[in-house]
Amino acid sequence: MIWDLFQFCEFMLLTGIDHVQVAAPKGCEQQAREFYAHLLGMEEIEKPEALRSRGGCWFRVGSQQLHVGVEQDFRPARKAHPAFAVKDIDKLAATLDNAGIRCTWDDGVPGARRFHAHDPWGNRLEFTGQVSA
Repeated sequence: MIWDLFQFCEFMLLTGIDHVQVAAPKGCEQQAREFYAHLLGMEEIEKPEALRSRGGCWFRVGSQQLHVGVEQDFRPARKAHPAFAVKDIDKLAATLDNAGIRCTWDDGVPGARRFHAHDPWGNRLEFTGQVSA
């Protein structure tokens, strides 16, 4: 059974992650732009016309996208989270701290410097940087 699954996986055509979505409450768009675009520096990209009525907004981060989607009975994700690679993790931590956003450092992964923070609605986010040699 496991061998059959392995053989199937050899033919899968997955090449990466296109986008990750975080949920937010109705009316979140301005806060999303302020946090993800202005504070974190992501580029907002236009949602397709057919999806605009659903609310939310989309951002580009590297070659992937982050979608902020409206969820009617919204509850923030406290455990599940996207992790963002960062060029200068200390500068980002200082930027978030200056904006009043708490950064919780975590040394649980050898060889990585990382911290967790929360978006305006309480969703957990991880930011990772490389350890200096």
